[in-house]
Amino acid sequence: MQVSLDWLSESIEVPPLATLCELLNRAGVAVEGVVNPAAAVSGVVVGEVTKAEPHPKADRLRLCEIYDGSERFQVVCGAPNVAVGQRVPFARVGAKLPGFLIERRAIRGIE
Repeated sequence: MQVSLDWLSESIEVPPLATLCELLNRAGVAVEGVVNPAAAVSGVVVGEVTKAEPHPKADRLRLCEIYDGSERFQVVCGAPNVAVGQRVPFARVGAKLPGFLIERRAIRGIE
């Protein structure tokens, strides 16, 4: 069974991870491993949507401009609810996400 530390901390005061694992093992709840899902992610920052308009060659895509605090990026986005002013997770070119690497490419003729 997998248990989220955030979920667990809603019910009890969670000790440091090594202590928690030791306490669980002593109580007969075997801890087989600890997984940090964020360890497989890098290069993701918070960006602000400064422009969002329909993609000229696709009905379900939007062209967005994202400002990451230092640069502006053009992004082809599939989220139907993206809007100007939102702050969103933004994976820069070269960012690593579980299972793939973010690369620059053209989608329906727009990079």
